[in-house]
Formats: sequence, structure tokens, C-alpha cells
Amino acid sequence: MPYGETWQCESCGRRWNTSQIPADEYWGLLRGMRRLRLVVIGVALGLALVFGLLGLFVSESLFLLLPAVLAFWFILYMPWWRRRVRRRARSSPKWKLRPE
Repeated sequence: MPYGETWQCESCGRRWNTSQIPADEYWGLLRGMRRLRLVVIGVALGLALVFGLLGLFVSESLFLLLPAVLAFWFILYMPWWRRRVRRRARSSPKWKLRPE
């Protein structure tokens, strides 16, 4: 649900307004999560660029290292990144909304 919208519970009929959340905290949280996603995309693009350029200009046999780099990426880096994102989400502020 987008920030600032009102939502009505179908079972109890209460209305909840998300604009009760402080805007600066909400947008700061979204910025932080977006930054974490952009970091992982940047690292992936950087690795792809380095391997592509090395494979083209140095030696095509470097492409044989690609499975090892992908294994590192999926076995070590991504689980570490996911733990970091979850830790950040758990430590984010909690808001008590009041029904209208």
C-alpha cells in the first residue's frame, strides 16, 4: 500500500491511514533499502564488466573462471547480502497506527 493511502479492513470495518507514519522516517527507510538493492546491482554489473573486458582483451580462457565467480556470488555474497537486508529491516522503526 503506498504511503498516505487509507485502507479499510474488510472483517472489522476499521480504517487505517498510513500518513500517520512520519514522512521523513518512511522515505528514509525506503532510501536505505533502495541503496542496498543498488549496491548489489552495482557489484554484479562491475563483476560482469571486469570479466567481459578481461575475457575480450586479455585471454578468453578467463571465462573458465566464471563458474567459480558465480559460485562465490550465489553461495557466499548473496546470503551475506540477504542477512544484511533482513537485519536492516528488523532494526527499522516500528509505528503504532491508530484506526480512524
